[in-house]
Amino acid sequence: MDLSAVDNSAIWLTLKLALYTTLTLLVVATPLAWWLANTRSRIRHGVSALVAMPLVLPPTVLGFYLLVMLGPQGTLGQLTQTLGLGLLPFTFGGLVVASVIYSLPFAVQPIHGAFEQLGRRPMEAAATLRASPIDRFFSIALPMARPGLLTATVLTFAHTVGEFGVVLMLGGNIDGETRVLSVAIYDHVESLEYSQAHVLSIGLIVFSFSALLLLQLYSKRKWQPV
Repeated sequence: MDLSAVDNSAIWLTLKLALYTTLTLLVVATPLAWWLANTRSRIRHGVSALVAMPLVLPPTVLGFYLLVMLGPQGTLGQLTQTLGLGLLPFTFGGLVVASVIYSLPFAVQPIHGAFEQLGRRPMEAAATLRASPIDRFFSIALPMARPGLLTATVLTFAHTVGEFGVVLMLGGNIDGETRVLSVAIYDHVESLEYSQAHVLSIGLIVFSFSALLLLQLYSKRKWQPV
């Protein structure tokens, strides 16, 4: 069955959103995960809990409060207007902000785990050779944490592709602007267009299974004894 132009637009918009979200989170989550793995600050447990909240918080709740904060009367909304960025709700930029926050634990937790497994010995050994903290981070910590970074990349991308509640609350359903794949499936079901919903849903199932399977195979190969 051929997909309509509207459905193709939703697919490409979803992939674009997943790409932007993943790249943003790799930049944001990596230093945050490093700080959580190495800090002795008393607030680390609170920060860790805050990062993990999207795992248990209903996406509609998160989407609602993002809508309020980014709206014309919200603190962040007034800030974006002052900066000349306009309002983010019901725009692609708003979807990126919502997706970054909602997928944050899927990026932070695998990278955090990889940094914790690294331990302090390699960094201490590099320090004795007078390597600077930045040099130690980029030449030792990041390469050794590669499995965690890959896991974070795959999980973040796949999770963003499947988002529904938070993107619907903040982005609505604007064709070519905020109508992502999950919303398109919802529209087809509401219109009793089950055959179109089947095609898009099966595509998501195949994509999700393939991403997780490749991740499992990589992890098995990575830790397999030589």
